[in-house]
Amino acid sequence: MAKTTQQRDLPRAYKFVVRVLRPLLMVLTKRDWTGVENLPGEGGFIACPNHLSHTDFVMFGHLMYDVGRPVLFLGKSSVFEYPVIGWIVRRAGQIPVYRGSSRAIDAYRAAVDAVRAGAAVAMYPEGTLTRDPDLWPMRGKTGAARVALETRCPVIPVAMWGPQELMMPYGRSVHLFPRKTMRIDVGTPVDLSDLYDAPDQRVAASEATDRIMAALTAQVAALRGQEAPPVRYDPAAHGMTEFGRPERKDG
Repeated sequence: MAKTTQQRDLPRAYKFVVRVLRPLLMVLTKRDWTGVENLPGEGGFIACPNHLSHTDFVMFGHLMYDVGRPVLFLGKSSVFEYPVIGWIVRRAGQIPVYRGSSRAIDAYRAAVDAVRAGAAVAMYPEGTLTRDPDLWPMRGKTGAARVALETRCPVIPVAMWGPQELMMPYGRSVHLFPRKTMRIDVGTPVDLSDLYDAPDQRVAASEATDRIMAALTAQVAALRGQEAPPVRYDPAAHGMTEFGRPERKDG
């Protein structure tokens, strides 16, 4: 496989992760990838996958590397503090997210800078693992939309189905056998151009998020061969905490 400029220019830590994980994924998983022609060949963009397992970022990263557009992920800051993994993800150029703190804006700024520098940046529009009992995409957060509106970059919805068979949301065990098929469908860009110059960017970000989630949900429904719920699941309406394990606020 001839390497692209983006692959050759990766930090050494990123290349190390690829050398370790890619051969394992080729052996341990099967792949059903569609729509990869919708990924921009160059220039910065935001990829918006649904989030249904702690393993799905590895599967999506595999696809992105193999099509020649290695991706940067936004990840919760605690991961960057782990003794070994933290060192690797920091050296690999990934972006920490400081949830609920005064530093939360840092991830937004880093994502904007990365997109403007021509990088592919993955942002989960749900903000965390889905709390929907049937693993449908739930209500969206505006982070990806705000970066897209500021940078005016393409937004690519990416539907995934299969990683949850390896590990369920918030699960602790990995089920490798029999081999699971990682189904990933890359959608066409979500048109947000009419929102770029909207007078109220908060309203525009909300509308942009709705469009991203609608496109993503339709793709997931097609992958699953099922009809999506008419209303996306809202954890707050069910008394759940915003982040972490889905415990009820009312105990």
